[in-house]
Amino acid sequence: MFIPHTDQEKEAMLSSIGVKRLEDLFTAVPEKHRFPKLELPDGLTEMEVLDELKDYSSANETAGDLVCFLGAGAYRHYIPAAVNALISRGEFSTAYTPYQPEISQGTLQAIFEFQTLVANLTGMDVSNASHYDGATASAEAGVMAYHNFRGKRSKIILSPAINPQYKEVMCSYLCGYENVELITGGKDPFENPEMLPEEIDDNTALVVVQYPDFFGRIHDFTNLAKKVHESGALFTVIANPTALGLLKTPGAMGADIVVGEGQPLGIPLSFGGPYLGFLATKNELVRKISGRLVGETVDNQGRRGFVLTLTAREQHIRREKATSNICTNQGLMALTATVYMSLLGKSGMKHVANLCYQKAHYAAAVIGKIPGFKVLDEHPFFHEFVVKCPTDVEHLNHHLLDAGFLGGFDLGKVDPRLKDHMLVAVTEVITKEEIDDFAVALKEAAHD
Repeated sequence: MFIPHTDQEKEAMLSSIGVKRLEDLFTAVPEKHRFPKLELPDGLTEMEVLDELKDYSSANETAGDLVCFLGAGAYRHYIPAAVNALISRGEFSTAYTPYQPEISQGTLQAIFEFQTLVANLTGMDVSNASHYDGATASAEAGVMAYHNFRGKRSKIILSPAINPQYKEVMCSYLCGYENVELITGGKDPFENPEMLPEEIDDNTALVVVQYPDFFGRIHDFTNLAKKVHESGALFTVIANPTALGLLKTPGAMGADIVVGEGQPLGIPLSFGGPYLGFLATKNELVRKISGRLVGETVDNQGRRGFVLTLTAREQHIRREKATSNICTNQGLMALTATVYMSLLGKSGMKHVANLCYQKAHYAAAVIGKIPGFKVLDEHPFFHEFVVKCPTDVEHLNHHLLDAGFLGGFDLGKVDPRLKDHMLVAVTEVITKEEIDDFAVALKEAAHD
């Protein structure tokens, strides 16, 4: 609630500044621009404002109101009630960044646990304290690789099967560098990543793939990682954390950097954010890592304690040596992911991933039997798969919405070559009956 200053407070402040009227503070602004007339509606009472906002919000349909088959980077998973109960506790209320470790031990420990869990999940040596989202974490991997080679290697190769939004954000970060060359390998969006080595040369700093990829396909990148390393370049994997509960870790494949979107780890869809980016790497690259890193130590009495072992250089000294741009620790989101992973544990994470995998394959089998629909499943897939539809995806989704379903992602919006292709996502919250009903609605929509 906004509590305005009193007239006496305003007079005291103006007197301290050395002016008589509030308007005198704006003399530097050209007079014709100082106080424009605003076409504002009449004021409302608090009760009236609340009613109006309720009307606005009731117009929204959420993934909780509909049966959601939409993914493409953000997914509806079940969030145990204990997650919100724990993160809402007053002990976790904190300032933006824990600069003073002596009074931020709880926050620092939570971040340390987050780092440990992410390192275990990805199979890497070390993790930082998180980023805004998966896209910015991916871009920071590019920045890390560039600085690792001190700008002497300037070619960054992206698999064509990376989330298109991630590619755009990576370009926002890197295309402004004087000599960086950002290349998307292959002309075919479904090209096998084993073809990427054809693009690699001695100027390559980084090769980036997604696991599972944007189309949900699962690839073992072990051989590709070896070929990348033979060229002297670094290898980054953009990983789905839910899938890592079941699949081989990127670390076991030979990844140098692993990044991804942490939203599936207990964070609701929330109309697009706030979300959570994670970044893990090998020990050799720890001083190139962006953002913050919390470490464990002991005090002068031998008691366990936590400190900011590494922080972003641009916040303190040597700004010209800075290797990160957006490096917030996303404290609340990291805490949420930590609580979620701790509650589920290793077996729980595996169980959720297995449910996603099995239900997606059941859905693919059912949809594949509908006349005119073809599931593109040449490769193993996790909880997303591509369906070639007999008609326009936007048309299908319009009818699916009327039937209570949030349909799959229209791939034609990001690649004209994929017109009439739908990316369908299935998570553990969707039941067998809902999958069957979705297939019936698809069949009806196609013949409408």
